[in-house]
Amino acid sequence: MTATINELTAPRRGPVAALRHSIPRDEFFAGLYILGCANGLMGRVLLSLNSGTGILGVDISVIVLFACFAGISIMLQEDWDEIRSADLAVGGFFLILVILPIFALSWVAITGLSLYILFFAKGGSARRRGALILFALTVPMLWSGLLFRFFTVPILEIDASLAAWLLGPERVGTTFRFADGPGYLAVLPYCSSFANMSLAFLCFVSITQWAKHQWSSMDILWSLLACISVIAVNVTRIALIGLSRWHHDLIHNEWGNMVVNFTILGLAVGFSVLGARRELFSHA
Repeated sequence: MTATINELTAPRRGPVAALRHSIPRDEFFAGLYILGCANGLMGRVLLSLNSGTGILGVDISVIVLFACFAGISIMLQEDWDEIRSADLAVGGFFLILVILPIFALSWVAITGLSLYILFFAKGGSARRRGALILFALTVPMLWSGLLFRFFTVPILEIDASLAAWLLGPERVGTTFRFADGPGYLAVLPYCSSFANMSLAFLCFVSITQWAKHQWSSMDILWSLLACISVIAVNVTRIALIGLSRWHHDLIHNEWGNMVVNFTILGLAVGFSVLGARRELFSHA
């Protein structure tokens, strides 16, 4: 067996140098995102199983799954770009957060990685679009929930006030009186419009970035309409439940929740598609 002079004299690469030259930069980022999303979503699954609701009670929206797929797949559309030393440092810190037995830290890691890509690891448009989607993903998966914990009562009072305004009866804090007589209805955290509003925001970002939409001032209108429509549907549902105890038993169940969830999903997707209609239907 023979070897050329260049092969004999070339310095051997260390493991870090070999990694930098063997994996494209965006595949490296995509791999980190896959680990972070998988670990974060697994936390939701385990929480559901531990609470006794079973696998069918897992609180993972189809919008969240689409955002994971869209963000990571867009990230893989970039051409070859060599990994930087700073990327490896960020990736190492990312892995530390992911392997810790606190699932919420995976979304913190995804937030940090997305901000790093958006502000310091700028490349082609695909990389930025993918990072923006995955950054928006962390809003309903982590940050909106933390914000809700700090401002639970004021947020629930807004829902209760709007529902009471539609019905007319008096409101006391986060409760309001049934429209047909005595008794009060309490607006609980899982009835709030806040969580669905963050999902509507994620839906708008995911669809518009997936379609390579060029942002304009009209996007503010379409995104607001998507969020407002979610609030309107949820508040209307709360108001209908408050008409009477009969309405409460009729609407406040799995079938009623299913109808509301599909309505909210349809409105969020509809307004998002309208916002990106030029790009989505340009080749139709």
